[in-house]
Amino acid sequence: MHNRDYMDLGRLMDQIFQATETFTNSFGDFGFQFQKDAEHRNYYSVYPFPPANIYMLPDKTMVFEFALAGYQDSDITLEFQGEYMVLSATAPEQSLDGEEVIFFNRRLKFKNIPEQKYFVPEDKFDREAAKAVYRNGILKVTIPPRDEVRNPQGVKIEIVNEDT
Repeated sequence: MHNRDYMDLGRLMDQIFQATETFTNSFGDFGFQFQKDAEHRNYYSVYPFPPANIYMLPDKTMVFEFALAGYQDSDITLEFQGEYMVLSATAPEQSLDGEEVIFFNRRLKFKNIPEQKYFVPEDKFDREAAKAVYRNGILKVTIPPRDEVRNPQGVKIEIVNEDT
């Protein structure tokens, strides 16, 4: 990462796209299997809650699956802001909070989910065709790739010399 204190997600997504175009099921004689080894990498380790699966299908559709058991679909907000998909949710009301309850095992916790940003570049994904389905406590968001990448070469900025 060249002496940076942060991860450049734009560069990371470009590397992921390049990898899916470059790699096939194996890499030469080294026996490297991209699909198998990619499962053990965590590209989105910033948010531990809610648990999520984030993956790309062979047709380059980006898929996000969030485990939101106990939340109502009306409590969940999902929108695109700039280059990011933003997820937030309000915790459902709990009836046990005010009572004196002794938990022997408490792994199911409900809490507010502040705005969490997931990088989804507008030039590579068709946001208008995105679909979100909430079923059995799982929010599944699918965002298909664009047919044509917008500005693949970028935009050239003219440099003006003010010395003359």
